[in-house]
Amino acid sequence: MHSNTIKIASHPWIRRSFELAGMPLRVLVVDDNQNAAAAMASYLSFESMECRVAFGGLEAIAIGTHWAPHVILMDISMPECNGYEATFALRQDSRTSETVIVAFTALDDDGDVHKHLVDHSFDGYSQKGQPPNMLAALVMSFRH
Repeated sequence: MHSNTIKIASHPWIRRSFELAGMPLRVLVVDDNQNAAAAMASYLSFESMECRVAFGGLEAIAIGTHWAPHVILMDISMPECNGYEATFALRQDSRTSETVIVAFTALDDDGDVHKHLVDHSFDGYSQKGQPPNMLAALVMSFRH
């Protein structure tokens, strides 16, 4: 695909989903770029999502296991604890083992990245830089 082509998963790679049951949709945005995380969380809050931010993998694990978000948007390239390591830890915890986790990354979704993300138990992929409404649509696609 060309780099200017918008890429978004139209359905989950793995069959995890969430049900709201009258609750607000809780989304954890994880990125070591604090401005980017705050901006995305602000946008998603305008889409009627309750958002929190984590500025790295270790913080994602701590917030994720205690807050119980429906969806985690996980950056991959982060210092100390990257997105793969954080996702692995979240999958090992019974409180977050079935949480929808979407790779939210600058990595291009070529075949190798896709396979690597699926192998690491990510439920979907969203490349940074696309319109935020497309990310919001992807998040909602996991609702059943």
